[in-house]
Amino acid sequence: MAQRVLVVDDEPNIVTSLRFLMEREGFLVEVASTGPAALAALEREAADLVLLDVMMPELDGFEVCRQIRTRPEWQTTKVVMLTAKGRDVERERGIALGADCYVTKPFSTRELVERVKGMLQTG
Repeated sequence: MAQRVLVVDDEPNIVTSLRFLMEREGFLVEVASTGPAALAALEREAADLVLLDVMMPELDGFEVCRQIRTRPEWQTTKVVMLTAKGRDVERERGIALGADCYVTKPFSTRELVERVKGMLQTG
């Protein structure tokens, strides 16, 4: 059965690109453009991995990550935080909140795909 990836970003061009890349690799992809929409999507069906933008309206990626990590049923969900903010303090905050990795925009799509595949293969 195909693994599920939830793409969470409020930038339509990034969403389109990430959706295409993940679907091309055979993942089932769902999209959310806000933090609350991401949490609602996970409520409907847990994802194997979340590609999570940090800077979003309503609820930022840090808070979404924190909420994911408070739910026992989502503990196995991998979280990849995506951000234009590459400062160490943001990276450390994301990891401290439970993100599995932190990717700075702009990023290599090939490297991101390889990282996602590797994370999902190792469980």
